[in-house]
Amino acid sequence: VTLQVECAVQQRQVLFLCVFLGMSWAAEEPLEYFVEEEAERGTFLANLAHDLGLGMEELSAREPRVISDQKIGFLLLDPLTGDLSLNEKLDREELCGPKEPCVLPFQLLMGKPFEVFRAKLWVRDINDHSPVFLDREIPLKISESTTPGAAFLLQSAQDSDVGTNNVRNYTISPNAYFHINVHNGAEGIIYPELALDRPLDREEVPELSLILTALDGGSPPRSGTTLVRILVLDTNDNAPEFVQPLYKVQLCEDSPVGSLAVTVSAKDLDTGSNGEIVYAFFYATERILKTFQINPTSGSVYLKAELDYEVIQTYTLTIQAKDGGGLSGKCTVVVQVTDINDNPPELLMSSLTSPIKENSLETVVAVFRIRDRDSGNNAKTVCSIQDDLPFLLKPSVENYYTLVTDSPLDREERAEYIITITVTDMGTPRLKTEHNITVLVSDVNDNAPAFTQTSYTLWVRENNSPALHIGSVSATDPDAGANAQNYTINLNSFFHIKISGSDEGIIYPELVLDRALDREKQQEFSLTLTALDGGLPPRSGATNIHIVILDVNDNAPQFSQAIYETQAPENSPVGSFIAKVSAGDADSGINADISYSFFDASEDILTTFHINPFSGEIILRLLLDYELQRLVVLVRDNGEPPLSASVTLHVLLVDGFSQPYLPPPEAEAAAAAPADPLTVYLVVALASVSSLFLFSVLVFVAVRLCRRAGAASAGRCAVPEGHFPGHLLDVSGTGTLSQSYQYEVCLTGGAGTNEFKFLKPILPTVQAQDPGRNSDENPTFRNSLGFNFQ
Repeated sequence: VTLQVECAVQQRQVLFLCVFLGMSWAAEEPLEYFVEEEAERGTFLANLAHDLGLGMEELSAREPRVISDQKIGFLLLDPLTGDLSLNEKLDREELCGPKEPCVLPFQLLMGKPFEVFRAKLWVRDINDHSPVFLDREIPLKISESTTPGAAFLLQSAQDSDVGTNNVRNYTISPNAYFHINVHNGAEGIIYPELALDRPLDREEVPELSLILTALDGGSPPRSGTTLVRILVLDTNDNAPEFVQPLYKVQLCEDSPVGSLAVTVSAKDLDTGSNGEIVYAFFYATERILKTFQINPTSGSVYLKAELDYEVIQTYTLTIQAKDGGGLSGKCTVVVQVTDINDNPPELLMSSLTSPIKENSLETVVAVFRIRDRDSGNNAKTVCSIQDDLPFLLKPSVENYYTLVTDSPLDREERAEYIITITVTDMGTPRLKTEHNITVLVSDVNDNAPAFTQTSYTLWVRENNSPALHIGSVSATDPDAGANAQNYTINLNSFFHIKISGSDEGIIYPELVLDRALDREKQQEFSLTLTALDGGLPPRSGATNIHIVILDVNDNAPQFSQAIYETQAPENSPVGSFIAKVSAGDADSGINADISYSFFDASEDILTTFHINPFSGEIILRLLLDYELQRLVVLVRDNGEPPLSASVTLHVLLVDGFSQPYLPPPEAEAAAAAPADPLTVYLVVALASVSSLFLFSVLVFVAVRLCRRAGAASAGRCAVPEGHFPGHLLDVSGTGTLSQSYQYEVCLTGGAGTNEFKFLKPILPTVQAQDPGRNSDENPTFRNSLGFNFQ
């Protein structure tokens, strides 16, 4: 059963005490596994899926990881099968030293959902070390007056193995004087004691050499030997005695090197050299010899190296006081190292997720563990982050924390967070550790492109060459990467979009002309420009572009007719209206403002005629005295440069019915050049046909009149006084006449003759077609003719 401690802490600063964690985990039993040291790499330990009651697929989906405080990764977990195996050979002596049992704690960290399982790996000792004596020879001085049964402590052998594989027995080489007794000492160490079986006689045996053998409890047992050299001395019947057999002292781990730890004292009742005492460590371990030193005369013990509570908390020293006669006494000094707050907290990062998608709800950013190697209040820690960040620290079990998002992130507001995790212990003075992590926020497409204006107005002159840059617009999209924008315009064959570049996320599209524009065909364009981003789903924004085509003076004025012809009576008074010419200009503005004038006119024409420069009306200034006047009218616009056009106006002076032939402009041009025979034939044929048609009309009119006269009673015509209603006779101008005329024929009674005459026709007024005037305003040309009958 896994008990997870979940604390929904809304504050930014979290106080996580190890005491509370220990209480919350008191009821949970960790998983335990066993392995012998020096086992080969890959040795199978257990199947975690089976031990946790999970299926292999479920275990793999939860992303298990093995986390350990050891500096080496000694375990290997196969997430697919759940098999836990050794990652390398383990040396128990290197990992745990003399500590027994050797237990390596580790944690099984589950990611989905987050859960921590405690576990222990017990490393069993094997007998891979032999007992070793520090000295190859042990000198021993024994007085000849020593009585049988006296015992002498000897140097103990050291064995790196523990338990039954440690030293379990000592033996001495066969001799007649001594045997070995084995005694248990502090910390489970056994000491050999040399016991005297019979009195010594220095004169008989001044020296003895014995071999001391240390045996461990392994199978098969291992052994180590040293030489015990015994010198038989003269009588010294008092051995030194310490004032107290046990000294207890406490030293702070920050005690300086050279400081006094303790002073021991012993007394010897003998005199002379037998009463002189020398102090020394009694077969101390290598670690004790490196840490402490003793003054052989005063018995003062000093620090030789720095203490470290996190490495060793207690030292047990055995000090020997030996007099000049070889007798000795021993005491024990227990040095207790006290902890100070000299280790700052450590942050061990287990996982870090970056980048994180914006707008995501509560998301696990990091999983880490806090460790402080001190003890007590010095190991209690407080963990916090900055208050102005949208993140939250949540404590979990075994000093684990999870860093989660407190609210949805907005990349457009902030794309990167530098989170400083501050861990402070509760010691004196307080030590803290700061760990910075960088969390990037990845973009999602949550913003549509937006133009800086809802509409744009651009101006461009007509007739510009293609590929002309018309103008630029800009749209912004706070999103990034594929979520940024592209541009399109509605279907149009005149323009396309070109992306010129971007500046800090703003893309500037340029509107480019594909072909020349003609203002006279289309004066403006309305386009819709759409900015479309590349996100899924895509977002878009639009703006309207109004393009106004500016006019250039590329159209000359044009007359409504190629040639103007008019007739004027010979007696037309001064100021009479002769004709009106009309021209138009397809341009606009000042380019369409036109004015009329005579072109290359002689002095006679300028004194005879006057043209209104704005309306194009021509009036008489003097009486006409020529049958044909040829005027050239010039129209000019006000563009830059100005454009112009000209037209020819023929003014024919007429008198009565007969009209002189008015040659067309083509005939005038032909008269100046040699006549073409084919042209002459055509002119003659046209004149003949016209004459024949006119004659036929006259005959038709005469016949009808005669029929009416014959129908009258008694061959007489009684008519009332006055005129008959007029009948109109329309004579087409397909003959030699250049215009169509209508003649009014009037029959009157009382005439003295039966002949009729064509009255003097009324000459028509020729007015040029003006697109701006209605057809009703055009003049109608009509001639009237009266007939008298008897």
